[in-house]
Amino acid sequence: MSMAKPSDTVDPADLDQAELAPLITSRFLFVDVAAQRAKQLRRGALPRLERVASAPHKLERIAMEEVRQGVIQYQLPTVEEVARGRGRSTE
Repeated sequence: MSMAKPSDTVDPADLDQAELAPLITSRFLFVDVAAQRAKQLRRGALPRLERVASAPHKLERIAMEEVRQGVIQYQLPTVEEVARGRGRSTE
């Protein structure tokens, strides 16, 4: 799973619908995307949302809120990429 590179903080209200990531309906995909984003935050990426005083401090919670609001772009692997990763040929 690859995600967009971190950028400055943004206000989701300022983004048009084309810039927001599609709504994640699978809780498993949500967890995977949020975990990848939390890893980016731990490595020094800047949060994309303005932090409110009552907002959580943990990077995992920040990542989940970013994913929930759609400011994190993600890309699912293709069938061929998955098969290649498992050592199978698609031919």
